[in-house]
Amino acid sequence: MIKRIALAALVAFCAFCPRSRAELVVEVTQGRDDAIPIAIVPFNSGAEAAASFDVAQVISDDLARSGRFKAMARKDMIEQPHVGASISFDDWRRLNDDYIVVGQVQIQGADAFNVVFELYNVLNRQRLLGYQITANRAGLRLASHQAADMIFQKIIGVRGAFATHIAYVSVLGQLPNRTYQLIVADADGLNPRVVMDSREPLMSPAWSPDGESLAYVSFEDRLPTVYVQILKTGERRRVSARAGVNQAPAWSPDGKKLALTLSTRDGNLDIYTLDLATQALTRITDDPAIDTEPQWSKDGRSIYFTSDRAGGPQIYRIGLGPGGRPQRLTFQGSYNARPRLSPDESQMAFVTQEDGAYHIATMDLKGRGDVQVLTHGRFDVSPSYAPNGEGILYATRNRGRGVLAVVSADGRVQEQLVASEGEVQEPAWSPF
Repeated sequence: MIKRIALAALVAFCAFCPRSRAELVVEVTQGRDDAIPIAIVPFNSGAEAAASFDVAQVISDDLARSGRFKAMARKDMIEQPHVGASISFDDWRRLNDDYIVVGQVQIQGADAFNVVFELYNVLNRQRLLGYQITANRAGLRLASHQAADMIFQKIIGVRGAFATHIAYVSVLGQLPNRTYQLIVADADGLNPRVVMDSREPLMSPAWSPDGESLAYVSFEDRLPTVYVQILKTGERRRVSARAGVNQAPAWSPDGKKLALTLSTRDGNLDIYTLDLATQALTRITDDPAIDTEPQWSKDGRSIYFTSDRAGGPQIYRIGLGPGGRPQRLTFQGSYNARPRLSPDESQMAFVTQEDGAYHIATMDLKGRGDVQVLTHGRFDVSPSYAPNGEGILYATRNRGRGVLAVVSADGRVQEQLVASEGEVQEPAWSPF
């Protein structure tokens, strides 16, 4: 029975398939009624190279995509000021804008620009933010995301995550000609870059705490093997290729260890920790059940994991000190799996099953343990928190295709990231 469950779980993730390097297109499917009205005025630019890149549009798209803001359409703007002194605040107030952003892209050299922007409160005419970011042509997109991050934080009080990245697996083609790619892209799905390309399945990408490396599972040797790859250089090393199952890598908070699911000689799955410097293994669970999908606590003193030791998949926590015993956390329903902690560890996102469908849910870890179901697709899996805790990235299906989606931590905002070709799966949101 245990072997069948393990195989079924593996098939479910691998079948959520068929290669794509296409950029993901964001479609906001549900927003907030109380979104803050804001105008992002097109930036002035006298440089042809900079003029071909629309900084203001990227900022506007970022803020709108968060669901927290309602960005004004350019066709509705009565003027296009580029500095605060030129803003007619009374006119913008009549247009019901709470905030306005103005700016310029200034040329500084052959391939050097200053992105200068200001944020104003329209109601009281107060200048809330003024900043300058230096970038080359290739860096204007990042500079735009950074500007959006600062605007988001100034108004909402939470650090923005627009300048972060996502990793995911993209699959194209039909058997026997499928190709799997591990891709890293901007948080909005643009600027995709292939990290690993394989004819065999790739699974479970996990970001190192410093955001410089990815751990993942590759079947390129026809057996599940865990690799760690440095993104800047492409250098990678095989860290776990033990007989049997090697899967579900998760980094310790200090980046020195991985928690893994490994199988014993009889095929049973348990949680281990692997010291990356010494290759020393420490067994964390020892039970006839399937123990898998580990996730470290933020202090590195315990691990959350999925186990069917109670008869069906449920989520547990075990302390890593001497005598640590698993504590069951989920009791609602017969299937709860894939625990992921919010950055402040106040919530835990996981996959729950209702009426044969899989949804993303959260549990309150600081209060009474209340559970909230956030999504309502048929196959919503693989949750991953944004580093600011505002949203949860996950994999789902849309019209028979694998796509990515984001739901806000309160469930009020939802969007999908759809590739123009192929299918996407197994998402992971980077740290700051």
